[in-house]
Amino acid sequence: MCVFHAATDDLDVIVKYLTSSAAYFAMVFGAGFVFGTVRVMWLVPMVGVRVAELAEIPLMLAVIVVTARSVNRRFLAGRDRYSRLIVGVMALVLLLLAELILGVIVLGLTPTDVFLGRDPVSGTGYYLSLCAFALMPWFLGGRASGTLRGVATLS
Repeated sequence: MCVFHAATDDLDVIVKYLTSSAAYFAMVFGAGFVFGTVRVMWLVPMVGVRVAELAEIPLMLAVIVVTARSVNRRFLAGRDRYSRLIVGVMALVLLLLAELILGVIVLGLTPTDVFLGRDPVSGTGYYLSLCAFALMPWFLGGRASGTLRGVATLS
């Protein structure tokens, strides 16, 4: 009976991680899709690809911060920072898969072009924002479940 209870608890944790990651991914991806559409249709013809992409990055970082806070409060309250890091990394994997699928199927790009065919300047900003996306739930986790900055406390 104890093994069944442990397995159920493990399944609950996995489902919580998947739900949290999917929600975080979906909200950020949705905002990115809207911003990207505006960028490509209106901003790129006026200012060019590099400037348009660089202009989008601060907006996406704001969305990432707000969304990570929301996911932390709604799905990860009481979870430790390690759990929040797992959620961020899982959401990043979902985001990269979505980028790959859209790039290959919709835009007809090769996988190499999807990930390496970016402007050197704005592409660097993009990849740094992906790092921020993956780490933000962990970073904003604060003190939860007796941990502070990933170190156990005696409180």
